[in-house]
Amino acid sequence: QVQHVESGGGSVQSGGSLRLSCVASGYTATDYCMGWFRQAPGKQREGVARIKNDGTTAYADSVKGRFTISQDKAKNTLYLQMDSLNPEDTAMYYCAGSYSKYYDGDYQAWGTCGFYIWGQGTQVTVSS
Repeated sequence: QVQHVESGGGSVQSGGSLRLSCVASGYTATDYCMGWFRQAPGKQREGVARIKNDGTTAYADSVKGRFTISQDKAKNTLYLQMDSLNPEDTAMYYCAGSYSKYYDGDYQAWGTCGFYIWGQGTQVTVSS
């Protein structure tokens, strides 16, 4: 069974930090492009950070310099270190993978990657 399980969300004050994790199973997720997306209430889902299998990364302008995406290939796990959080970062955060074999109808392209596999999300709430 192909699955992404996110964890690490929570409530923090402005200026705080959180580290999100995404454990993938059922396929070698780190062989493909992986990414973090977020969706705030009433807004469209947007890309936050992505990483290719060669380690190349890309970030949304709103998080550059504050967020860092990384992966552990041995653990098939994706991370997002979030520093200097502000209330505008409040959203549900989703881990996504670009393996198309198990596409279930939810697809989003961002940059040079297309994402087919999604987790259930982890909530991040930042208070001022």
